[in-house]
Amino acid sequence: MDEPTRHFDRLRPRLQAIAYRMLGSLAEAEEVVQDSWLAWHEADRQALANPEAWLVTVATRLAIDRLRQAKRQREQYPGIWLPEPLMTEAPATPEDLLERAGELSYAVLALLERLSPESRAAFLLREVFDVEYAELSRLLGKAESACRQLVHRARTQLREARPRYAVPPDTHLRLMRGFAQAAGSGDLTQLRALLADEAELLGDGGGKVASFPGPLRGGERIAMLFYAGVRRFGLEALRIELVHLNGQWGLLRHVQGELESALSFETDGERILRIHVQRNPDKLARLRAAHPG
Repeated sequence: MDEPTRHFDRLRPRLQAIAYRMLGSLAEAEEVVQDSWLAWHEADRQALANPEAWLVTVATRLAIDRLRQAKRQREQYPGIWLPEPLMTEAPATPEDLLERAGELSYAVLALLERLSPESRAAFLLREVFDVEYAELSRLLGKAESACRQLVHRARTQLREARPRYAVPPDTHLRLMRGFAQAAGSGDLTQLRALLADEAELLGDGGGKVASFPGPLRGGERIAMLFYAGVRRFGLEALRIELVHLNGQWGLLRHVQGELESALSFETDGERILRIHVQRNPDKLARLRAAHPG
């Protein structure tokens, strides 16, 4: 492997991380990284003062362009569009888990869909990847004052919608274990107890499997949904697996030995407020490959 290839491979995880957070899709993020590699391969590398900054710029601009195209497509998406879930390794400490959840959580990725492509890029690069405003200005081709305004507006927009509770990881884990046991056994009383009265469930079937066209609201209705699943499939056919998804504890639900859905949760530390259910087979393909039957 030559030096330019080694240099690119060292930066690949950073480029992939930026693209995934921008697009909410691992497949599209990999395409952005591949296109960045092609640009790197064709560039006059001797003329680059800062190769890392150049690659980050290329990947970010490619992701912005792709997100503009994706937003038009997502307007025609059947039902609710949710990001592709990402399996993450168990952090070494609770502090690592809390930090990772803040920057990668499924809830935050879903909320980022509300931002324009440039606002999303500015917010992520500043808040998650700690890019200075001077560099952000060069990267986005905007004045520093405009970049600061983009980040400020994005913060404000997300603050109004994002979860208001900082839940310790061990508390979140306790709730996930309780929900996994109740959902796997069909314990309707426990399901009701774990769900807030105003809880909501958002599901993405991609038009390929059944899902709700809009949010399902009310803890009672959501509890009945999971209870009905046990009644429909039977206890022997269901398996609920506790895993790390996007830096937080979440669940994988297997039906008859096949991954049926990936579930991510928002809680207030006492009860579950929101459940994101990814059922689109295309967005579960990687998880299925990693967790067969």
